[in-house]
Amino acid sequence: MDIGIIGLGRMGAGMAERWLRGGHRVVAYNRSPEPTAALAAKGADPAYTVAELVGKLAAPRAIWIMLPAGDVTERTIQQLIPLLQPGDTIIDGGNTMYKDDIRRAELLQAHGLNYIDQGTSGGVWGLENGFCLMVGGDNGLVKRLEPAFITLAPTDGYVHCGPVGSGHFVKMVHNGVEYGMMQAYAEGFEIMRAKQEFGLNLHAIASAWRYGSVVRSWLLDLTEEALRDDPDLASLKGYVDDSGEGRWTIHAAMELDVPAPVITLSLFERFHSRQPESFAAKVLAAMRRGFGGHAVKQAE
Repeated sequence: MDIGIIGLGRMGAGMAERWLRGGHRVVAYNRSPEPTAALAAKGADPAYTVAELVGKLAAPRAIWIMLPAGDVTERTIQQLIPLLQPGDTIIDGGNTMYKDDIRRAELLQAHGLNYIDQGTSGGVWGLENGFCLMVGGDNGLVKRLEPAFITLAPTDGYVHCGPVGSGHFVKMVHNGVEYGMMQAYAEGFEIMRAKQEFGLNLHAIASAWRYGSVVRSWLLDLTEEALRDDPDLASLKGYVDDSGEGRWTIHAAMELDVPAPVITLSLFERFHSRQPESFAAKVLAAMRRGFGGHAVKQAE
C-alpha cells in the first residue's frame, strides 16, 4: 500500500524502512532534508514539503505523523487539514495524550477526515525486531490499514485496542508500567551493590537472571549490557528525566480512583534524582534535632 510519513527521527525512520522492506511504497518527509535523502537512498519517494508529500499520494491517503507530542504535532495536523481530501486518514504514532486524540478526531471529522492513534513501542530496536503497536480508531478503518500495521509489528505484536484514544491510553499505561519495572530493577541492584562483604558481581547476576528467571525482560537485557561495559556505571550521572507518560498515567489513575503506588513512587524517584540536595531531608533533620536532640550533619 501507499504510505506517507512525516518525521524521520529514530522511530520514524525505522518504521519507514520496515515498510520499504515489506514492499510498501513510502513517501517520506522530514523538516531537515538529510534524513529524507537518506531514506530515499533506501527506496523511499522523497518529499521536501508537506504539500509535496500530500501531492505524491493518491486518495484515500494514509499519512503517519511521527513527531514529538504537543505543539509540533498539533501544528502539523493543522497544516495537513487544508491539503487533504475527505476520506483521507491521519495516523499519530507518537506519544500523544489520549485526550488530545479524541479532540483531534472530532476536529478532523468536521472536515471529512479520519484519525487513528497508534501507540508505538520498540525504540531503536524496532527496525529489526518489529514495533509493538497499540491502535485506536474505527474498526473498518483500522482493518483497511492493517497491512501497514502488520508489516511494522512482530508476530502477535499488534492490537486494535478500541475507539480513538484507546491506543495512546494503553501506550500511556505501558510506559507507566515501564517506570515501575525500571525502578524495581534499579532498587534491587542498589541493594546488592550495598552488600559489599559478598563482593557480588552485578553483571554476572544480571546475565544469569536473563535465563530462566521470572524477572527476565528486555529491560534486564539492557541492564546486563550496561553493567558489562561499565560495572560501576561510573560514566553515568544518576539523573533521570521523564517524558510525560508516567505523569499522565498517574493522573488517569486519580481520575479513575485506581491506586497506583508503584508507578507513582517510580516517578517521584525520578524527581528525586534531579535534586542536587533535598530540602525535604533538611526539614526532616531539623525536626529530629528539635524533638529528640538527635545529631545532625552540618552543611559545609
